[in-house]
Amino acid sequence: MSASFATALAAAHDAAASQHYPQGALYVVATPIGNLADITLRALYVLQLADTVACEDTRHTQQLLRAYGIDKSGAELLAVHQHNEAEAAQDVVQRLQQGQRVAYVSDAGTPGVSDPGARLAHAVQQAQLRVMPLPGASSITTALSAAGAVAHATEQGGFVFAGFLPVKQAERAAAVQKLASESRCIVLLEAPHRIQELAAALAPLGERAVTLARELTKQFEEITTQPAHALTAWLEGGTQRSRGEFVVLLHPVATSDDKGGESQRVLRLLLAELPLKTAVRLAAEITGASRNVLYDTALEWKRAGDTAADAGDTNDATE
Repeated sequence: MSASFATALAAAHDAAASQHYPQGALYVVATPIGNLADITLRALYVLQLADTVACEDTRHTQQLLRAYGIDKSGAELLAVHQHNEAEAAQDVVQRLQQGQRVAYVSDAGTPGVSDPGARLAHAVQQAQLRVMPLPGASSITTALSAAGAVAHATEQGGFVFAGFLPVKQAERAAAVQKLASESRCIVLLEAPHRIQELAAALAPLGERAVTLARELTKQFEEITTQPAHALTAWLEGGTQRSRGEFVVLLHPVATSDDKGGESQRVLRLLLAELPLKTAVRLAAEITGASRNVLYDTALEWKRAGDTAADAGDTNDATE
């Protein structure tokens, strides 16, 4: 253990020991996503205090604890991962009912979001026992904070967490097509061995801005924003660019500050002269807006009796 973490353990005791840590409670503890220094003082204290540390991978967690100078025996570690989560959750509940303090950590970041832990927390709550979250590192919020991808005070405000897309090509393409109609920022996660396939699936989104964030908080951290159609070329621009875990942010669909938005203004002009499908395709290419969103907008105008949309529909019929 380095002297810096010895100091951190002492600081953790000074800062957190006077607080209340009830027995029979599950402590959901966020751990660093790469940089060991991103641990919180309260997390260090609870990991020392816990009777049991439940974790995705006991070997990985043992190494993490030793890096901080926290000594836990193998008997004090309990594997709780996606393949045994339901059964292991009952073991945790029994330990809590016996008055133990159980800390749960995933391999990295905040448990229960994209990592195992949700079933465990639910099982503990169903048993009328307490779940105490200890906030900390998260790859999702880390990437969002640096990308400038979340619009505020607009219809595109907030973000949508979609996690990992399906592995099979057809299912992944269908998922991307569905997400294309979402105008807010979309957060995806991807493993290095599948990032090229995801880039290819996102290419039809054209000019929509996409941020790739890899190796967050680590030495070779890299954050770049590219149009969707250029992602594959960027990844192929360096052998290291496909390495590391990825957070992928689809930026909000670009609109102007006017009520209708620039994409809708362009669409309306094109519908007056062109078939609906052609107008939608060109409006998407010109403005970078989602083709699916524009198509749905044109149909909505048609249902509302909009003359421009009706003209486009008439043209479409004669195309």
